[in-house]
Amino acid sequence: MIPFTRKRARKLSVVPYRHHPKFKWTLSGYYVDGKRVRRFFKTKDEAEGFARQVEIQIENLGSRAIGIDPRLHYMALDAHDKLAGYGKTISEAAEFYTRHLDTLNRSCSVDELVAGFLQDKELDGKRKRTMHNYRWRLERFQRKFGKRIVATITTSECDDWLRGLGLSPISRINYRRVLFALFAYALVRGYAIENPIAKIAKPKTPDAPIEVFTPEQVRALLDAAEPSILPFLAIGAFAGLRHAEICRLDWSEVKLDRNFIEVTALKSKTASRRLVTIQPNLKAWLAPFARPRGKVEPPNSRKLREAAQRHAGIDKWPTNALRHSFASFHLAKFQDAPALALQMGHTTTAMLFAHYREVVTPEAAETYWKIEPQRNNE
Repeated sequence: MIPFTRKRARKLSVVPYRHHPKFKWTLSGYYVDGKRVRRFFKTKDEAEGFARQVEIQIENLGSRAIGIDPRLHYMALDAHDKLAGYGKTISEAAEFYTRHLDTLNRSCSVDELVAGFLQDKELDGKRKRTMHNYRWRLERFQRKFGKRIVATITTSECDDWLRGLGLSPISRINYRRVLFALFAYALVRGYAIENPIAKIAKPKTPDAPIEVFTPEQVRALLDAAEPSILPFLAIGAFAGLRHAEICRLDWSEVKLDRNFIEVTALKSKTASRRLVTIQPNLKAWLAPFARPRGKVEPPNSRKLREAAQRHAGIDKWPTNALRHSFASFHLAKFQDAPALALQMGHTTTAMLFAHYREVVTPEAAETYWKIEPQRNNE
């Protein structure tokens, strides 16, 4: 920005300033971009030195102005008029555009961005499942935009692409989440001016009621299960661990002697450690199978679970059915939402009251927490 006075013939004046104990001098007639700017100085010499520098800049601007091509005058006036409606100046427009051009020069292709993003996420220690999720979603994005320069991709293009996938709202949200992370990485690296995904609205998803198993279904499921899959199912039903958390669980983290299961930060979805109480009936299910170490999940766990489901006569397996059952029956039985939130890995009780309150009756909850191994099966 070039300083100038409103009246070119008038020079800057150094005048006394009596309203501050430390700064004794100021300038009269000092403007920047048409706006008065106040500058204060401790000594008169400092003020006069600064005024001389400003006068030199003004004189240089005047000598340059004499040689300006008339067409540039017209362009400047036209640009000024166009920007005035937005409250912006030519200087601000030039700074914005030069930043844009600098970013374009630094930017890279989407293919190059994805390669760097995935490499850095692996170095950050992201889990294999998370990396797989990144890869297969981004591969689809690369097929459309792989050769494009990152800084040229717009919000409307990404929004159209997401809508054109023809996916459910939840799937679209999952794609949006991955793309948001990708372009956030581009911003940090200086490859983009803004995150085009930030302005894309999240699709609304219907608040479908959660579905849980009845006590009778849980009893039938555990009675029908092969011994190797029993601990896996029992922990889901009576400790509420997420499926992926049980898959990562080791027997050394199942503390039967201390009545809790440790979900370590590395194995938790939320990357935070928590302890889940082992209720008496869960202890009874786990005791015959406990060992010092080793994976809780058996080989072919999915086939074993599906076989138990078939033999138990359960036609449908709702999403997160065991975890939802645990939460619903726990809240109905113990009436302690804060304790339940901690054990489920929630930061607040809001989700519990929104989804699990009054889903099951207290009578059904009493039955649920009395589900134990049959004596003749021990």
